[in-house]
Amino acid sequence: MEVISEVIKVPAADQPNVFGQFDQHIKKLERQMKVSVTDRNGEITVSGNMPYVKRAKAVIHELTELSMRGNVIQEQNVDYAIAMNMEEKEDVLLEIDRDCICHTVSGKPVKPKTLGQKQYVDAIRNNMIVFGLGPAGTGKTYLAMAMAITAFKNQEVERIILTRPAIEAGEKLGFLPGDLQSKIDPYLRPLYDALYQIMGAETFTKNMEKGLIEVAPLAYMRGRTLDNAYIILDEAQNTTPAQMKMFLTRIGFGSKVIITGDASQKDLSPGVSSGLDIAVKVLRGIEGISFCHLTSRDVVRHPLVQKIVKAYENYELKADSTIKRKSRNASYGKRH
Repeated sequence: MEVISEVIKVPAADQPNVFGQFDQHIKKLERQMKVSVTDRNGEITVSGNMPYVKRAKAVIHELTELSMRGNVIQEQNVDYAIAMNMEEKEDVLLEIDRDCICHTVSGKPVKPKTLGQKQYVDAIRNNMIVFGLGPAGTGKTYLAMAMAITAFKNQEVERIILTRPAIEAGEKLGFLPGDLQSKIDPYLRPLYDALYQIMGAETFTKNMEKGLIEVAPLAYMRGRTLDNAYIILDEAQNTTPAQMKMFLTRIGFGSKVIITGDASQKDLSPGVSSGLDIAVKVLRGIEGISFCHLTSRDVVRHPLVQKIVKAYENYELKADSTIKRKSRNASYGKRH
């Protein structure tokens, strides 16, 4: 292959952001795209085989544009930009970055960061019921909360209702201190955390006292009809089929529902079917209901979390194929 060198302009103010602390972003780019990047007197030179240089330049351009828009470049941004450009999908991050859902109380914009997240947000906008399915760290709950708070602030709904099943994962509720609410609060803490970050503790408390925001265990939904509300059911993989049916039949007029879950992290008793698994089978194909499947590529936590999720996905795929192979061999043995 032809070895070439090309110069790319990166404004001096954006270089520390694009290059990362101790040049960690550029070093990763050099390793993964097999190029050499040098900075002499403000001129960024990319050297290497021509196809890789072209792609590396595209990544640097994309990161520079993100930086110029006021974004802090994270390792996840670098990984995703490289992955997309290796698949010849340029400027994906720039397109996604245009979609700002809202701002946190500290002024930080809340945006989708991957194609999967962008599709998830668009599905929420365009459907009455959305299932957000995928592993931990893909932003299922956080983006749902951002969309709910935005709709509430824009007076598209009258209230926000957040719920999740209080399933015991190794510990027993009865041994936790305090009254029933105190025992349940630890299960709802992730929802509170997102509300505090996006809405602010003071605003959240005021709306909570007025009954405009409700955070409650799933069991409290029985017998109610939920009109003009933004309803989020989190950790849906821990619902039973009866609970899921009960929840879905609570939905009233003017409401929007988001159901999030990770089928690989069930805390149900052995032999108990997941309401989420059943719902995916039963409701597929119904107009107004959308299923968004996020993957390890959509993980936006620490890059190590993405590797952990991917490792577990590979392990589970191998385990499933082993079980199926043994089942086929057993069936073949019985016939012969």
